Amino acid sequence: MPQERPFLTEPSEAGTAASGAAPDPLFDLAVNRAAVTMRGLGTQDALAAWHARTRFARRISLLEVQRALHGRPQSGEWHWQGGPDGSWQPGKARFP
Repeated sequence: MPQERPFLTEPSEAGTAASGAAPDPLFDLAVNRAAVTMRGLGTQDALAAWHARTRFARRISLLEVQRALHGRPQSGEWHWQGGPDGSWQPGKARFP
């Protein structure tokens, strides 16, 4: 079977800095989806590749997403809520 790259867009340094402010719900969505990506793929390189091809990349920096993911509790079901100044909350997010 041929080796295929999972993403079409390579991560770049430009994606580490956001170009504008994002509403809190969009930030929450980006962090929660990144958490699912990390659970499935498990590497920072995969996270960077995922971020580079999402709509979040222009509004939410990879560094902000990584900062939020760093504090995620290791066990149980958790979701991010509250925008950039938010925190991990127990349970599932209302919006996947």
